[in-house]
Amino acid sequence: MAQEMKVVPQADKVKTGVEDAKLLAEGLAKAVADTYRLVFKTHAYHWNVEGPMFFSIHHLTEEQYEEMFAAADLLAERMRALGQLAPMSLTEIMKLSLIEDLNKTPSAQEMVEDLARDHATVARRFHDLIELAEGHRDPVTADLATARSAFHEQAAWMLRATAAK
Repeated sequence: MAQEMKVVPQADKVKTGVEDAKLLAEGLAKAVADTYRLVFKTHAYHWNVEGPMFFSIHHLTEEQYEEMFAAADLLAERMRALGQLAPMSLTEIMKLSLIEDLNKTPSAQEMVEDLARDHATVARRFHDLIELAEGHRDPVTADLATARSAFHEQAAWMLRATAAK
């Protein structure tokens, strides 16, 4: 049994007709990083939000971080299906992600506005992944990225509607 536990994961060639699986996996790694980082930020705001809109924001952010946590798994598993390794460190996640932290503790209004901006950023990045996947004969990744983009566009809209002054 000890020998079986010494297997080290590594990239592999997969012959499904997808062109340049490594390039696609790099795009997926960015998507995993953005998703995972936004999960944490959303969860942190969920924990810390206060004020008259507490329940609404607390409930909305819970729905969003739970959905994104499951999505990060789907994205990483797509990388593995393409024969590539998924990110394995928080350092890598931080390096690959476009999501940034605010430099201060935000108000409830600022939390919602910040998350809306982040979801729009992630949606745009998924649009880029869709184009990349379509250009490399990978309809599975394109479909996954389309679904993820739709989620982030809807999340941004819901947050913008909540933040409306």
